[in-house]
Amino acid sequence: VQIAQHLEGLSYFTSVSSIAVYGGGDGNSFVQEKKAVSMGADFVICTPGKMMAHIKMGYVKLDSLQYLVLDEADRMLDMGFYDDIMFIIDHLPKKRQNLLFSATMPPKIKTMAQRILHSPVEISIAMSKPPEKIVQQAYMVYDEQKIPLIQHMLQEKQYRSVLIFCSSKLSVKQLTRDLQKKGIKAGEIHSDLEQDNREEILIQYKSGRLPVLVATDILSRGIDIDNIDLVINFDVPHDGEDYVHRIGRTARAAAEGSAYTLVSVKDQRKFHSIEKLIGKDVTKILIPEHLGEQPAYTPSAGRNFGGGGAPAGGKKRYFNNRGSRHK
Repeated sequence: VQIAQHLEGLSYFTSVSSIAVYGGGDGNSFVQEKKAVSMGADFVICTPGKMMAHIKMGYVKLDSLQYLVLDEADRMLDMGFYDDIMFIIDHLPKKRQNLLFSATMPPKIKTMAQRILHSPVEISIAMSKPPEKIVQQAYMVYDEQKIPLIQHMLQEKQYRSVLIFCSSKLSVKQLTRDLQKKGIKAGEIHSDLEQDNREEILIQYKSGRLPVLVATDILSRGIDIDNIDLVINFDVPHDGEDYVHRIGRTARAAAEGSAYTLVSVKDQRKFHSIEKLIGKDVTKILIPEHLGEQPAYTPSAGRNFGGGGAPAGGKKRYFNNRGSRHK
């Protein structure tokens, strides 16, 4: 939707036509989509599942297609769209130009690239580092301390716009529910929501009516909001690229911003790998005293404990750096 909106603005004074094809629309949206893909449009910006559905109905005309662009290809594969994408590609003209954009190059992406690209030119851009103006800090925590810590953060200081990333839909739903119980006005975005609901939540968030948004990585790339002043990683992202994308949602357009990451015992090695990748030791800070003791940061320890709680044997290892405490 965001790409379609930008394209519409760029082409406003031209004869270029475009249509956004995605799920969750009403009957009017379906009629507009059917008309565009059957009669022709210069640009079709679509989700794989909805485009595949139109193709199966038999009225989509693809004979004149010249360019295929796969944006965020790695994310689409992570979401299980490989078969949908290949179905669409099998219905396209053999002669076309393909452009594939991906933040990472896992084996599945390489396999797909070999199948759909012909004598491709590969352009690799080094991963960008987080802007220096982002204040990065990390809390060493046990899993049961995460939600109370976030509740404390949001109640202790007033933020205009907070974006919290979770790695699972279940965590998004639970955290949102617990924040709302504490009187914190929070909304959620994840793949279980219909597109209309997602758009309504984003409108509220962008306008400032909803100060806290909890989301999966569905929002870590491409979201066009400039006034986010705090990003919280409820858990450590899967890799350094995701970390950079997540915290890059703040401190945009010359603004300042902060990024806090909650690091459980089992995620310490992963977080240490991210620190090495971005070339920066993220400041570790103390949790509020009323939340209890916190684990030490020992990513090079011989083993990580299976869960986010205390180590086996009941003996906790405590964080003893009496440095700054979040205020």
